[in-house]
Order: sequence, then structure tokens, then C-alpha cells
Amino acid sequence: MKKLVIAAAVATSFLGGFAHAEDAKPEAKPDNEVSFNVGVVSEYRYRAIAQSRLDPALQGGADYVHNPSGFYAGTWLSTIKWTKDAGGGGDLEWDLYAGKKGEIVKDISYDVGVLTYVYPSNGLNKVPGFADANTTEVYGQVGMGPFYVKYSHSVTNLFGFVDSKNSGYLDLGANVELPEGYNLAVHVGRQNIKNNGAYSYADWKIGLNKEFFGVNFGIAALGTNAEKKLYVTPAGKFTGKTTLVLSAVKTF
Repeated sequence: MKKLVIAAAVATSFLGGFAHAEDAKPEAKPDNEVSFNVGVVSEYRYRAIAQSRLDPALQGGADYVHNPSGFYAGTWLSTIKWTKDAGGGGDLEWDLYAGKKGEIVKDISYDVGVLTYVYPSNGLNKVPGFADANTTEVYGQVGMGPFYVKYSHSVTNLFGFVDSKNSGYLDLGANVELPEGYNLAVHVGRQNIKNNGAYSYADWKIGLNKEFFGVNFGIAALGTNAEKKLYVTPAGKFTGKTTLVLSAVKTF
């Protein structure tokens, strides 16, 4: 399940006929910033597993950042279908998160926090072989330039898997700024599901995005090596297959 990634701010400078580049200074940020986002995806994948039965999804959220301290908090929502496909109910994922980011030393960044995934009315705890879908993870990330390594650790059962507390997800990747405002994102990950080893898998993604007319458009190729017979829709379609996902997100 996607989860929300908070973009790093990029300082810009301008060289004009009446100013020298060395005199230009980035505009000061306000102490408190609030932003909102709304978007649509051709299908919702989280850790490369389909959450919307390979169908499109609507998404949106809000974020708060306290720049002096690096503290942030936010919420994000998406339409889903997987809880119903598993025999429960509900058609919404609602994420709540908070954390802190900053620098360990010059050019080495950190990001630590907690993220709770809420699935209202999922009822999976009443379905034989499932636990409640609601999940909480703590996470830590270290970055250097465009590269990062992140680890997420579940402090509850993970996404409806029985006796799966203390599962972990390792995420290695990079976000590279390209000419003309394009951004390249590459990622490999490994989801280990405690006491449910057959469901553990690795995933990968290569994506490209750019803003046009105030909307961030993206295209990503992604896939997994998950066991095909274990991750399927009611119609028998593999939810971890390699695919292309298109997205459009407006932030304001």
C-alpha cells in the first residue's frame, strides 16, 4: 500500500543582468507550511501489490511541516478493493503519519516516524484465516544525495496476516533530478511477513515524472516476484504482475 512520500524542497537561484549569482539567496521558508494534494492513478499499487483490483483509484491528502524543527504530520486516503476481495468490507484506506527529518551530519539526512494504515469497516478479523487489516509501522530512513535506505517495522499484525507482528520492509532507492524538470525514481524492496513466509516477496520500480500546467504526471514500471497463486483477485488475476502505472497529482 502507497504510501505517502513527502518531497524534499529544492532551492533555486537566478542569474540576472542586474545581480550576480553569488549574491542570490534562496527565499526563506515560513515556519509552518500546510499543503493539500489530490490525484488519480491507473491502478493503486503499494509495495507493488495491487490494492484496487488492478483498477483506477482516487487519492488525496494533506500535510503539515514545521520547518525549524523538521517535524511533519499528515493524512492520505485512497479508494481500494482488496479488503472486500479478501472476504471483508470497506472500500477506503486512510493513512495517518507523523515524524521528524533533518541532517545527521552535513549531506547525510534522516527521517523517522510512525505510520498507521486504517481500513474502515474492513471486518477481516471476522474472516477465517485473517486478522484485522489496520496496521501500524515505525520507520527510519537515511539518505545521501539522491540515494536512500529505509526500513519499516510493523508493531501490529501486517495488513490482515495472522500473527505477523514484527514484519519488516526494506526499501533501497534513489530520486534523481534530470534536465527539463524530469525526475527519475528507482527502487528495490523486500517485504518479509513474519510467520507467513510464503507471502514474503521482493519488488522493484522505475518511474519518471514531470509537472505540466501545475499537475505532476508520472509513469512507472513495477513488479514483484510474489507467489502468483497467493496474490490473486477473486477473478484469479495476479496482483503482483509487472505493469505500467500512470498517475496525475495536483498539490496546492
